[in-house]
Amino acid sequence: YMVVGPAEADPRLGKISNESPIGRALLNHKAGDKVKVEAPGGAYTVVIVKVS
Repeated sequence: YMVVGPAEADPRLGKISNESPIGRALLNHKAGDKVKVEAPGGAYTVVIVKVS
């Protein structure tokens, strides 16, 4: 996935808004980090595999 601005966001194309719960959670992290995402449907954890 790619974190982009809200105008470019299209989850079907793998583009996630930086204003979405997962987009906000991923900012300022690096590859290998485990990040807890607080979403409306509940909390979950993701692992960042690669940053480019």
